[in-house]
Amino acid sequence: MHPRVICLGEILFDCISNQPGLPLKSVTSWTSYPGGAPANVACALTKLGTSSAFVGCVGEDEQGRSLVELLHTIGVDTTGIQTHSAPTRTVLVLRSETGDRSFVAFGEQRDTTEFADTHLQANQIPTELFQHADYLVIGTLLLAYPESRAAIERALQLSEQFFVKVVLDVNWRPVFWNDQTIAPRMIHELIKRADYLKLAEEEAEWLFETTDPGVIAHRVESLEGVLVTAGEKGCAYGLSQKEGKVPAFSIAVEDTTGAGDSFLAGFVHQLCQHQLTEVNQDADRIVRYASAAGALTTTRAGAIDAQPTGAEVDAFLQQEE
Repeated sequence: MHPRVICLGEILFDCISNQPGLPLKSVTSWTSYPGGAPANVACALTKLGTSSAFVGCVGEDEQGRSLVELLHTIGVDTTGIQTHSAPTRTVLVLRSETGDRSFVAFGEQRDTTEFADTHLQANQIPTELFQHADYLVIGTLLLAYPESRAAIERALQLSEQFFVKVVLDVNWRPVFWNDQTIAPRMIHELIKRADYLKLAEEEAEWLFETTDPGVIAHRVESLEGVLVTAGEKGCAYGLSQKEGKVPAFSIAVEDTTGAGDSFLAGFVHQLCQHQLTEVNQDADRIVRYASAAGALTTTRAGAIDAQPTGAEVDAFLQQEE
């Protein structure tokens, strides 16, 4: 079976603080969870019932092998995964007492450029994945490094060649960039080549000085859909000329890691279930489904471990009606 969605970018380990509310220097223990936004989305899609492939680069180390094995076990296509002598990335994640997280540093305080994911090679991206896919999901983190930036460019060219729609999650993480001043221009250029854009409220303010998805879609004419997420305040959307807001579900939160990725997977999964002509009339239901997938992910720790199945999302939505 050919994967319908390609997710390209970083795969890594999130080391999440076991002491919520404490600063980095005071944390004494961490728990490791597999993560990386595009890898999270690929796993979440497969669990929801949409076939996916992951394209990225891991280290020739035990961490890298375990991540590839995990994707393989879940059922994600791993033919696009490359390896490099640099180590697999580890990110240290602090948690607030309410479960919100901040990405603060890398394992052993390494420089951000010293990890395998920065070495994703453009010429090794499998063309055949794009020949049969409907969507490419990408983020902006790998724009920060020359080799992986070239790989993003190659993926965009293949998407144009084979009429694959591009879904971009801004997913701004300053800690990944040695020079943060170059990021806004690069991100804006990438947005112009996307069909669907997801951003958090603070990212929308930063890049567009508005959180109104309709205004953003008007400014970037190529966009067919804009999603602006705001955590417990819900999500505003502009989809196929239709605008609306979906409130967040009231749910007991344990850990917000990966919730936005599950939300995006829920959205793309729904796009795969709908003809483009149906997206307008079902826009509210599509975003509500995405919100449910994101909400359920916050009820357990970790990103991939916590992701719901399609049956769990359906049952939750029925219960909420």
